[in-house]
Amino acid sequence: MEFRIDRTAFAEAVGRAVRALPARTPVPVLGGLLLEADAGRLAVTGFDFEAAVRVEADAEVTAPGRVLVPGRRLLEVCRVLPEGSVSCALEASRFTVEADGTRFGLSTLPLAEYPALPAAPAPCGTVDADAFATAVAQVAVAAGRDETLPLLTGVQLRLEDGEMTLSASDRYRYAVRLLEWKPAAALDGAVEALLPARRLLDLARSLGRCGDVVLGWEPGGGGGLFGFEGGRTRTALRLLDGRLPAYTSLFDMAGAAVAEVECAALAEAVRRVAVVAEANSPVRLDFSADGSVLLRAGYGDDVAAQRLPAVLSGAEEVPVAFNPAYLLDALTSFESPRVRLELLGAGQRALLHAVDEQGAAAGAHRHLLMSVKQLV
Repeated sequence: MEFRIDRTAFAEAVGRAVRALPARTPVPVLGGLLLEADAGRLAVTGFDFEAAVRVEADAEVTAPGRVLVPGRRLLEVCRVLPEGSVSCALEASRFTVEADGTRFGLSTLPLAEYPALPAAPAPCGTVDADAFATAVAQVAVAAGRDETLPLLTGVQLRLEDGEMTLSASDRYRYAVRLLEWKPAAALDGAVEALLPARRLLDLARSLGRCGDVVLGWEPGGGGGLFGFEGGRTRTALRLLDGRLPAYTSLFDMAGAAVAEVECAALAEAVRRVAVVAEANSPVRLDFSADGSVLLRAGYGDDVAAQRLPAVLSGAEEVPVAFNPAYLLDALTSFESPRVRLELLGAGQRALLHAVDEQGAAAGAHRHLLMSVKQLV
């Protein structure tokens, strides 16, 4: 095996593929990247049973072949290589990397022990890469971090004719985003897939400038796969078992008071007053019909307060309190200058919408928060 490749292209391919590698594994070969050189291209693959990432790059291949190299060590080498052309070769059991007089020798891993890679799921449609990356980021903030509850660490994708719904929840919040997509053919019913939020977010960011992303689906619950292909990167994610609870009844806010406020100003005020709050202490928001909202945080002598303009309808006043980190996650996930809050009161649900230029609530992105019972 021998090939030459541009240093930037090599580093980018290795950097993308290494994201699929596990942080720790009892199986040494899963820490390796599979390099395959053939017919003018180099393919770099990372795999850990839960995800497979394959990245292709142009290369001048002198001798085709395959090799398994420690992935993170190869990435470290790529980061310090000088700019220009890089020459790589397999010499017995050593993989060499040379550029502008600098030469590295890396040990290799046994190819025979490397597990078989999953086949790419069959294509089912396409979605705009940039819009998809934005949508995933907006809902992933609501996904849980507790790995003992894997169901709540996922983002659920629901595909119907022309509409994709992304949703995530950690029991205290629930984010939903609607997005257009283009099915390759008429679907026989809706497609649902629950995918690991952290991996999906990283994947969506890496594909953000790829134009259209080709989606692929292989059913099978926790044994199924969902595929994404954009540019020269192909990724398959293993589906999580289960599905998130329905949100329709949760988003029914009949009888709620409605407040409207500048989104960026409210987020900045939350950051400011939360400085004096103890860990896990809430920030209180007192909305009133006089056209303002008063934010307060802290106890005793360590307190902070700020008043902002706000429009309230449906009540004379509504006091609510939120976990400041959760409220900030929700506010910063919106792109609109103003946000509308539907409020049922302390200890109850609050639903946030974007507000469009005509002053109407935009339903494509909604974020539900549970307010805190104990007010500041």
